[in-house]
Amino acid sequence: MTSQSAPATVLLDVSAGVATITVNRPEAMNSLDIATKVQLLDALRSVGEDDAVRCVVITGTGRSFCTGQDLKEHISLLENGGSDALFTTVDEHYNPIVTAIAELDKPVVAAVNGVAAGAGASIAMACDLRVLAEGAGFNLAFAGVALSCDTGASVHLPQLVGRAKAMELLYFPRTVPAQEALELGLATAVVPADEFAGEIEALATRLAAGPTLAFGSMRRSVAYAATHDLAESLAFESEQMTRTGATADHRAAVEAFVAKQRPQFEGR
Repeated sequence: MTSQSAPATVLLDVSAGVATITVNRPEAMNSLDIATKVQLLDALRSVGEDDAVRCVVITGTGRSFCTGQDLKEHISLLENGGSDALFTTVDEHYNPIVTAIAELDKPVVAAVNGVAAGAGASIAMACDLRVLAEGAGFNLAFAGVALSCDTGASVHLPQLVGRAKAMELLYFPRTVPAQEALELGLATAVVPADEFAGEIEALATRLAAGPTLAFGSMRRSVAYAATHDLAESLAFESEQMTRTGATADHRAAVEAFVAKQRPQFEGR
């Protein structure tokens, strides 16, 4: 299915268990105006509630993945007395977007087809896996416009590259090319542009055929452990083991193991 919102600045397609969310403002480098932020949040919440979705892919149309805040709209709001909209957008849009990604009970892949800058980079970093086309890159652009970081960058960037490198990338924004992003841990994989679509399809298809609730429990456990002590994290792991141990997928996998067969997961 495809989102029927007009204008369609975010596209949603669900096929064979994979939901692909595409930021669709190529003429604006897939920057995020208010309407697009609302549509993106709606799409994330929709796929979170759809049991048919077993993997989520976030990507962009054209040359960019997402370049963050739409600065043309930003300037217009500043000049026309719309400062309230500027300084509530973090709480009303960006924080809910990254929270929606974090709360998805299924794996999330950032298909970084081009530059990911500012909040766009933050969105990619909030995903479980980041596959970059060779010409793509990350830019933590916040300091360039004299703003602090948002959309979870303060959490996810240090987790991926360590505090010292995170501070360097935030203080001195530049476009980190795909190969360097791979070396730093920002990227999961880098593939040639002409192989990018096929690589994303293969990865998403593999994830969608997997034990969805187990994947969801893993991402919840890793996120929980980042902000809790060992005893609390172990207790949370125990809860998730109990949860996944009661699934049909777990039973099917055990039976398949005993029968020396390959398990077929249904995502429940």
